[in-house]
Formats: sequence, C-alpha cells, structure tokens
Amino acid sequence: MSLGALRRGLGNSLVQAFLVVIGLIWLTPLAGLLLSSLRSAEDTARGGWWTTFTSPGQLSFDNYAALLENAGITRAFWNTVLISVPTTVLVVVIAALAGYAFAWLDFPGRDTLFLLVVALLVVPVQIGLLPVAKLFGQLGLFGTIPGVVLFHVSYGLPFAVFLLRNYFAEIPKEMLEAARMDGGTEWRIFTRLVLPVGRPALASLAIFQFLWVWNDMLVALLFADSSSQPLTVELQSQIRQFGSNIDVLAPGAFLSLIVPVVVFFAFQRHFVQGVMAGSVK
Repeated sequence: MSLGALRRGLGNSLVQAFLVVIGLIWLTPLAGLLLSSLRSAEDTARGGWWTTFTSPGQLSFDNYAALLENAGITRAFWNTVLISVPTTVLVVVIAALAGYAFAWLDFPGRDTLFLLVVALLVVPVQIGLLPVAKLFGQLGLFGTIPGVVLFHVSYGLPFAVFLLRNYFAEIPKEMLEAARMDGGTEWRIFTRLVLPVGRPALASLAIFQFLWVWNDMLVALLFADSSSQPLTVELQSQIRQFGSNIDVLAPGAFLSLIVPVVVFFAFQRHFVQGVMAGSVK
C-alpha cells in the first residue's frame, strides 16, 4: 500500500471515528430518557438512569401501561397527530401548487407576489399571535384544533413556497416544453412530471413541517384549550401540577420525542437532498 493510500485510509478512519463519537454523544440523552421511562419513581429517586447497567431489574413497562391509562396524555397525543398530519399535508399540497405557478406559469404580478412571499419569511411568528388570536375568537376558531392547524399552515407556507419554487425552477425547461408539445395540460404536467421529479423537495418539506408542528408549544399554548392541546403542552402542564411525577413525565416525553426522531431518520436522505437542492437556485 502506498503512503498516500495509507494517509487517506487513516484520514477516513479518523473522520468515521469522530462521527461515531458525536453520534453517541447526541444519542446519550435519548438513551437516558428511555431508561428513565422504564424505571419506577422510587428507583429514579435512589440513583441516576446509568444504574440500570448494574441493576437491569429496575426496568419494566409499567410506566407505559400507566401512561395508556392517563386520559390527559393519550388525548394530547392524538391531538398532536390531528394537528401535525393535516398541517403537513395542507402545507405540502398548497406550496407545491404555488411553487409550480411561481416557477413556470406566467401571470400578472407573479414576481411581485413572490417577493411578498420572500418578505414574509422574515416576519417573526410572535408578531401575529395576538391579532390572529383576536380574529380566531371572532370566528369561533380559538381553542380548537382547526384553529391551531390554520395558524401553522399560514405561517408555514412562505418557507414552503420559497423552497418548492426554487426546486421546481431547476427542472429543465425543455422537458416541460416537450410535454406541452405532446398535448399535456398544465395539471397533467404538474402531476405526472413535476411532482415525481420534485419528490426529494416534497419529502424534505413534509419532514421539516411535521417536526416543527409536532414539537411546537408556543402556538399551542395560546390557541389550544384543554380539550385540544397537544402533547408538549400537556407535559408542561403535568410538570407544573405535579412536579415530581417522573413515572408519567419520562415515558410521555420519550413518546413525544421518538416519533419525530423515527420520522427524521427514516427520510433523512430526502431531507438533506431536498433542502440543499432548493437553497442554491
């Protein structure tokens, strides 16, 4: 083996070892939360989660069995699903239609409208909380799941439209012109050509939007009531009310954490590919 090949091999090994260490450090809190969720409150009071490596008998699924019987936690979990999934679907569908229109359709005021969309990217979400809350109160949407969904959709669309417009604009113009010459309508071109080509961007947008809404607490604290609040708000309420009920909080927090982690790792290749492609146009 040549000296250059040996150096490259050692360099790659060092990089891989460094990434493994970083990955282990990143996963340590997740592992600690998982082990804590499998321990009783008494065991948690006696020592840290690392004591399970010497006393594995501490671990059981009793906390999760009790969690399923906690009406507040289970209701909040399904509220989170009912908020996150429709929001993600609506944002992706609307942004895909708008992104294609901004990229390839010629209509009056297109560039001005797109500049307005870009300008909305810098508007902090906190600015719209009180005015929208007042509007939702007048419309009867305050404290409801549709109200929370509508708020997330409206504030998620500027970034979504910007991302998909940039990605769709990279599609070769000749491909679209050939489809039009073959008699394809704009809707057919959009559904049969643009959407399949834009799958990485659509997947990355869906993941980003889902993670943001699933982990949100600020919007839900203001716009959701006790019957529509998601898991993040319910866990915060449990901490405020009971403080030391670790046997409920730990499995609830792990349940709230593991869903977005699984979603991200399942589609991380599409996430990175789509974001990078849509950010360089």
